[in-house]
Amino acid sequence: MKRFFLAFVLSVSALLIPLMASAQPVEPTIYVIKKGDTLWGLSDRFLKDPHYWPNLWARNQSVTNPHLIYPGQRLRVYPDRIELEPSDAPAMADQIALEKTFRANGREGFILDPALSTAGAIIQTNHNRTMVGQEDTVYTDLGTSHGAKSGDMYAIYRKAKPVDHPLTGEFMGYKYLALGTLKLTDMEEKSSRALITKSDLEITVGDELLPYQDKHREVSLKAATKQLDGCIIDSRLGNILIGLYDVVYLDLGAAHGLEVGNLLYVVRDVQPNEDVVTRDVGNLPKELIGAVVVVETAEKTSTALVVKSVEEINVGDRVSLLGK
Repeated sequence: MKRFFLAFVLSVSALLIPLMASAQPVEPTIYVIKKGDTLWGLSDRFLKDPHYWPNLWARNQSVTNPHLIYPGQRLRVYPDRIELEPSDAPAMADQIALEKTFRANGREGFILDPALSTAGAIIQTNHNRTMVGQEDTVYTDLGTSHGAKSGDMYAIYRKAKPVDHPLTGEFMGYKYLALGTLKLTDMEEKSSRALITKSDLEITVGDELLPYQDKHREVSLKAATKQLDGCIIDSRLGNILIGLYDVVYLDLGAAHGLEVGNLLYVVRDVQPNEDVVTRDVGNLPKELIGAVVVVETAEKTSTALVVKSVEEINVGDRVSLLGK
């Protein structure tokens, strides 16, 4: 009987040992980030899923800048997820942020209030065509009496529409689209013929002219000096859904302390399900859906480039310095 009981205990123990082991918390593998690592690459390496990185970004408060990680940060790697250990080295993150750059091509456009004071306009097209493009001939109201001369270069803009704030209805200014460039060729006293040297969008009679300035530039990320909260009020082409590398316009400008190079998170409010809420739950954590970098500022508005997009971004979505 004793032998039978001992055998039974040993048998049960043999069954319980793996169960007890499996109940123990899984110890993560620790990985220290090295130069050249990316969220995309780390997700692919450890989880075999490069598309996991938005979760790594959105669920880790220590990733204060969604596309900046730096050597020395520690990862906790689990079988089904990756976590970054909290870091107490913001100075290092800021230093690296300042070294990161984005390319602005000068075609982003802007919103201004009051309206832009331009130098002249296109007053006719060759053969009275409705739309023209690169290598086409147009006519302008710029002549020698205005100080213009053959060979002068001008940027072409369109005053597209007045822009109202999507949430408040407040008039924010006029949207201007950068269309291309032209060069004056044949001069009269009060007019001229010109050749369109570059077109990014279709050009037509009435489009306005400014002396050409090369606006291609590298925009370095720059730490903001104050908390900033605003809203996306429009996009360059009026997209309903906005994605990576699209251009958007914000209701924040130099008057609010915004500067070229500031990175802002795009966040969206999450509403509780009223069918199941039985008590006051306050504000739910915001949904982090993207990030934009400011490439140009006016007094009360700015132009920004979408540099991260976890999902489609909409006009009316909030932008915030801290993603709160």
